Amino acid sequence: MKVINELQAAELIEDGWTIIPGGFGSCGHPDGLTRAISERFKREGRPRKLGLLFASASGDLDERGVDVLAQSGLVAKAIGGFWGLIPRLGNMALQGEIEAHNWPQGVISQLFRAIAAKKPGVISKVGLNTFVDPDHEGARLNQREGGALVQKIVINGESTLLYPALNVNCALLRGTFCDPLGNISMEREVSHSDALAQAMAVKNCGGIVIVQVESLVGLHEIEPQHVKIPGLLVDYVTVSRPGEHPQTYGVIHNSAFTRPGVLTPSVSLISCAERIIAKRALQEIRHENARVINLGIGIPVVVAQVAEELSCAESMSFTIESGVIGGRPAAGLSFGASYRPVSIIEQAALFDFYEGGGIDVACLGFAEMDSFGNVNVSQFGRKLQGAGGFINISQSARCIIFCGTFTAVGLTVDVSEGQVRIVREGRVNKFVRQVSHLTFNGSYSQVLGQRVIFVTERAVFSLRDGVVYLDEVAPGISIEQDIMPFIEGGFVVSGSCKSMSGEMFLF
Repeated sequence: MKVINELQAAELIEDGWTIIPGGFGSCGHPDGLTRAISERFKREGRPRKLGLLFASASGDLDERGVDVLAQSGLVAKAIGGFWGLIPRLGNMALQGEIEAHNWPQGVISQLFRAIAAKKPGVISKVGLNTFVDPDHEGARLNQREGGALVQKIVINGESTLLYPALNVNCALLRGTFCDPLGNISMEREVSHSDALAQAMAVKNCGGIVIVQVESLVGLHEIEPQHVKIPGLLVDYVTVSRPGEHPQTYGVIHNSAFTRPGVLTPSVSLISCAERIIAKRALQEIRHENARVINLGIGIPVVVAQVAEELSCAESMSFTIESGVIGGRPAAGLSFGASYRPVSIIEQAALFDFYEGGGIDVACLGFAEMDSFGNVNVSQFGRKLQGAGGFINISQSARCIIFCGTFTAVGLTVDVSEGQVRIVREGRVNKFVRQVSHLTFNGSYSQVLGQRVIFVTERAVFSLRDGVVYLDEVAPGISIEQDIMPFIEGGFVVSGSCKSMSGEMFLF
């Protein structure tokens, strides 16, 4: 292991290399390294035509994270799971400026291990009957040369997907401390993500591993059980500049993200609509006697906060796919962390558990849904969110609660005396005739035997036998005035349609 500076690290990157940028969501990205590569390209025009392979690209929707590499000529190809925080690279993908693919996040997480073990790839049913399936788009984000990489194969008479292993040349990772032998610890990191598997994958491909750390420590100062990347996997280490190693893009440091303890009440403001949705989702979670719950990005994160307020969180284990179990998932530019987690494991290990049926209930967001129960969260308009872990989770959970407002962009809701009033309607309809990108296949979920519910601030729907039923309506809401005009596809009013429980509207 050799200690170098960021400029020296950037000089190591060669044209055409495939890079694995570390991090998850808004956490754990080695900004010093990617910034140095970006600045070298601006000065020298090199390196050129890099490939990127990431499970969840880190970013802050602005100047930090993977998006600093989004420059014409610097990147030629990207395969990623979650793209939502890197709008510039996402725009390059949608414009066809780079070859781009959107694979499920959990698959890519598991792919790092497959590459390390010299396996042919990841064989999985995750992604069948979605845009990832070669019978649909094959996970391609544009029509550039190269074609679909995902293959559909048959094993024991059943269709499955092969996500092929790739050659990788460099991993850009992050840790907390490094000793003279190159051993890396992660005491202050909110997630371990896939760092170990990423380092192993690159080393076994003959590449180089570069790790950005907060500081160097002496020999034997890191306990063996605290070493997350053994020194034998590390080629180079850089020490971050002050302010360039925040725990998340939301905060410089919060010990509650990495240490056990009693949760303090959240100070985050929750809108009326979000509170109604979260309370109704919790009612469903308790009905399912759910122990293991996955919370997606956005409104689903509010479920944990409301569970604390209602003193029912102790019986529930909230998990997020970064590998964090327990505690209260953080939102915004700290997504990927949890306040007072009970354990932090590798991302791929948690996806193994998820895909094997470990999730009792998944609370997920939705951008669009149609009358067949199909859902789109991955691409809408000219915005590329990416599937993230959504497909892994939504095809594995026993019960799925889609949580979201009925309309989007500008919706304002008020609750008075137990009655819901739409003060201002959202400008975007989310209940469409046909979803524009197939991230969740309603009919396939019925084959899998899943229970599927859609919870909004004004109504609750369910998917049964391939039909979307309206099951509950909020007090004060008119089906004719507040629901039907904003649904482009069809739905059926359930014969047992009732009013949502008044408890949902007691604030």
